[in-house]
Amino acid sequence: MKKEKRPLICPAEFAGSLDNSVRKLVHKPHRILEAHIRMGMTVLDLGCGPGFFTIEIANLVGETGKVIAADLQQGMLDKVAAKISGTELEQRIELHKCQDDTIGISQKVDFILAFWMMHEVPDQQRIIGELISLMNPGARIWIIEPQIHVTEKAFKKMTGLLELAGLEIIERPKIWLSRSVLLSAGS
Repeated sequence: MKKEKRPLICPAEFAGSLDNSVRKLVHKPHRILEAHIRMGMTVLDLGCGPGFFTIEIANLVGETGKVIAADLQQGMLDKVAAKISGTELEQRIELHKCQDDTIGISQKVDFILAFWMMHEVPDQQRIIGELISLMNPGARIWIIEPQIHVTEKAFKKMTGLLELAGLEIIERPKIWLSRSVLLSAGS
């Protein structure tokens, strides 16, 4: 049996390319997220990397909300931990290390952000099923993929898998240099 080739994952050593002042000029976390995340929500930041969006999500959910910052690499989670160490955000952000073949959380969430990471998942159909199992009724999932790594054809295929799994496309928000789809789990 032929072994499935695992996509390349951005190593923690290159986290600076994901979290820097230049990127903040084009991908402004507050501006991107403010219309979608409210106080008190539980949000999964899937593939959180060094926490580029995690910190802003924690600010938006407020003291009554929670962020699950999940990543496959402990090195990325260590970078998030260093950012929030000694701050009030430590109480709102739960760091979670995923396994190679599963996210591995069971808590229900109101919103899932998967920014520039789904193309790194070898079995998208399986992870979509797992994500749906985590979603509260009416929850939303926003998947954003980099145009440089993900062709329009590949993005359409993934979007088709999301729809086949029962999610409904709400909109396709414009994000610079990205392909984007926002979906709902229904009520």
